[in-house]
Amino acid sequence: MRLLLSLLMAFVMLVLAGAGGLVFLFEHYDHDLPDYTKLANYEPPVTTRIYAGDGRLMAEFASERRIFVPIDAMPRQVMNAFMAAEDKNFYGHQGVDPIGILRAILTNIENFGRERRPVGASTITQQVAKNMLLTNEVSFARKIKEAILAVRIERAFTKDRIIELYLNEIFLGNRSYGVAAAALNYFNKALDELSIEEVAFLAALPKAPSNYNPDRQHDAAVARRNWVIGRMAEDGYITPEEAKAAQGRPLVTRKRDEQEVVTSEYFAEEIRRELVKLYGEQALYEGGLSVRASMDPVLQATATKSLRDGLIAYDRRHGWRGPVAKMENFDNWPKKLAAMSPPAGSEGWKLAVVLKDDQADGLDIGVADGTRGRIPLSELRWARASKDGDVAGPAIRKPSDVAKLGDILLVEAVSGPPAKDEDEKPAKKNDKSAAKELPPGSYGLRQIPQVQGGLVALDPHTGRVLAMVGGFSPAMSVFNRATQALRQPGSSFKPFVYLTALNQGFTPSSLVMDAPFSFDPGGGQPVWRPENYSHEFYGPTPLRVGIEKSRNVMTVRLAQQIGMDKVKALVEKFGIVDNLQPYLPMSLGAGETTVLRLATAYAMLDNGGKRVVPTFIDRVQDRNGKTVFRHDNRACEGCTNVSWKDGMAVPAVPDTREQVNDPRTTYQIVSILEGVVQRGTAAALKSLGKPLAGKTGTTNDSHDAWFMGFSPDLVVGTYIGFDQPRSLGGHETGGSAAVPVFKEVMQVALKDKPATPFRVPPGLRLVRVNPANGQLAQFGDSRAIWEAFLPGTEPNPDQPQVVLDGSSQGAGAMMGGDPNAAGFGAQQPGIPAPPAAATLGTGGLY
Repeated sequence: MRLLLSLLMAFVMLVLAGAGGLVFLFEHYDHDLPDYTKLANYEPPVTTRIYAGDGRLMAEFASERRIFVPIDAMPRQVMNAFMAAEDKNFYGHQGVDPIGILRAILTNIENFGRERRPVGASTITQQVAKNMLLTNEVSFARKIKEAILAVRIERAFTKDRIIELYLNEIFLGNRSYGVAAAALNYFNKALDELSIEEVAFLAALPKAPSNYNPDRQHDAAVARRNWVIGRMAEDGYITPEEAKAAQGRPLVTRKRDEQEVVTSEYFAEEIRRELVKLYGEQALYEGGLSVRASMDPVLQATATKSLRDGLIAYDRRHGWRGPVAKMENFDNWPKKLAAMSPPAGSEGWKLAVVLKDDQADGLDIGVADGTRGRIPLSELRWARASKDGDVAGPAIRKPSDVAKLGDILLVEAVSGPPAKDEDEKPAKKNDKSAAKELPPGSYGLRQIPQVQGGLVALDPHTGRVLAMVGGFSPAMSVFNRATQALRQPGSSFKPFVYLTALNQGFTPSSLVMDAPFSFDPGGGQPVWRPENYSHEFYGPTPLRVGIEKSRNVMTVRLAQQIGMDKVKALVEKFGIVDNLQPYLPMSLGAGETTVLRLATAYAMLDNGGKRVVPTFIDRVQDRNGKTVFRHDNRACEGCTNVSWKDGMAVPAVPDTREQVNDPRTTYQIVSILEGVVQRGTAAALKSLGKPLAGKTGTTNDSHDAWFMGFSPDLVVGTYIGFDQPRSLGGHETGGSAAVPVFKEVMQVALKDKPATPFRVPPGLRLVRVNPANGQLAQFGDSRAIWEAFLPGTEPNPDQPQVVLDGSSQGAGAMMGGDPNAAGFGAQQPGIPAPPAAATLGTGGLY
């Protein structure tokens, strides 16, 4: 009896000592525990997603790739799998599972000395405490803190909130934070699309994702997955038959569709910069924003292809710079090719090695996959040797003139008729060989252009940017030449000089003298004598022709007469530049701007002089679906909470756009720009058969080639030039280099669209005139066009036409003057002299 009493006393003492120890441990670790109550308002970092105008995914930005799924939307099968694998008693314990701890102790005793990792007994709640409040430190102290926090979390939150936090926070490998991101990254599926075996695989990952990588540790991943399936059957979540079937299925992963909308890298990067400016980097990478972009994916793909085609076409006109590399030894050439990294910008092209160069009709080549092909001679004839950026070599007569044995080339598979050979004589009438198709296995020789460019397409009524391309390839450079490159626009600037003149009382038929002009800037600088592109002069010429034929001297004389201060005011109002220096050379486009800014200015011409603000973003919603940004902020009564019914009137949305220019003179310049397409420097666009307007631009010495053009409902602007400015070549102009890019875009954009004419505002009179001289058209004149005039300014056959000659003759000089007067071509009083850096030389703008 005494022994029994002693044992009982000893037991009580041990219990008290254990309790005291627990109290001591609790007090010791309790004082520096993190605040668990912040989990009540916890919002985990969530991926920001960018969607194109048609709803397709464009891009994602995230510090942790996570898609938050609330518990109400979480599939029950997913929750069951994770509870079976991690915490079968989750809904029964209070944060710590004593039975689980005892089971883990017994297992670890059994495995003692077997060099196996100790088995833990952490509940889901403990894992939430560790993942969100503690560190991953492996220590006794951390386990105690984890247990204390788990108990407190269980008292403060519901089980559903705890498992919601767990399933959305946990890291599951493969850049996946949370089960929704893991489902996409491993299987390219939404959670509710997962099968039993796929759910079980995800539930197998929390312990050690890297140990169960489906590619590197496939067998271990399958074994762990099947173990989870077995646990799900034991716990009654699935039937034994379902478990057996699921365990027998292979583990098949599928790469996630990273980006449904291709060719959008420049556009997405522009949106990223804008979001950082609006909300900061943390909101972008962790805020879970949902962004609807203005981009039209079809037009974007077309714009990307068109600019690339234009850059390649220019590059081919200027010759072949040689092979990418040389292979000296052909042993195992496929493996050697496969090990080579293709040059940046060669997307869609392949590396190939020349295996035979001694045949008359083409080069035999091998590509990296081991297949062989041929580059026919017709695909080599463009590759004349280049020197100093221009074609210098003789015509290509045989394949070895281009490449030799062992040369590494860039090639692209081709089909259809052979490439046109400009040196060939026309085929004879009965020569059937000309119609032959290229045989299978044919390739074309390719070369990455050195020249670059930018393109913007936007809606002139809203400012929504529908397409934007910042260069040949984002792999070569992320610098966006459509929004960041400041370039001289050349003659594409001239319409705003002429618009200023129209605002000052000129008409499209007003005559301006096209004759030699000199300007002495003073200060010891040389006299500036601008010239026309043709180096000829044409005498008295209507304003319309001055734009259609891009006459430099006329433009300078007109700018001198109306005053560069007025040009400066209008240009800044249209947003082309922020502070235009009021020097005469600026009238020829010597100032610097971006494609986006100039395209926006042309949009304001297109829409009748209404201000638009360009935007890449239609709407931004926060992680809870609340709209935090909207480009179109117009009030619309009756637009929300309305069920549409047939016959219901469409709500009236007010037009709140600022009128930045008189719509009448704005239409006059639009009509003149139509003439550029009908009779001027962009006549190549007439074949499209659609109402189009625009202006070519070529800067001095052909450093940049521009075309800014538009239909009634679409503006497209583009330029081509070298990043380090140098001449494109003596014969390269906006018409030859940039117009083909615009044309290719418009062919797709306007396909199957009606030929809607440009809208004529009220307050104008349309009169038939002869465009060559601006006089009223005579009966039967086939060249006559309808010209728009403000009432009372139409040509009067009873009054002689006056000619602006640019001399300082007082008030009458605006509409007339004597070209033989003493002051002809002299510097106007009050016109500041340009600095040396602003002068353009003698001409060349077109």
